[in-house]
Amino acid sequence: MHVHYACGVTFMWAGGALEWLARLGIEPSEVQQVLQYGKRWPRQGYTSAGAVLTVWGRTRTGRALLVVLWPEQGSMNAHITAARELTAGEEAELTRWEATR
Repeated sequence: MHVHYACGVTFMWAGGALEWLARLGIEPSEVQQVLQYGKRWPRQGYTSAGAVLTVWGRTRTGRALLVVLWPEQGSMNAHITAARELTAGEEAELTRWEATR
């Protein structure tokens, strides 16, 4: 399954990502909402495999999520590798950021 955007960016689900979401009770559509709608806060993150892009945002119902994207070499596309709910501290930080936008 791919998520396409008007700006030419395609997000693809990495292997195991949908299973990860299911274990956390996060619907794939919620991840897509964070990437497509409302205010999105892109932030650099780090894993043992290297730098990743994280996107902090809210679903249409207001659920605050962090989505992890692994950039595809040589393109603007990325793989959705994971997502999770923001911690209380992270959500407070997101709320402060949203107030400035």
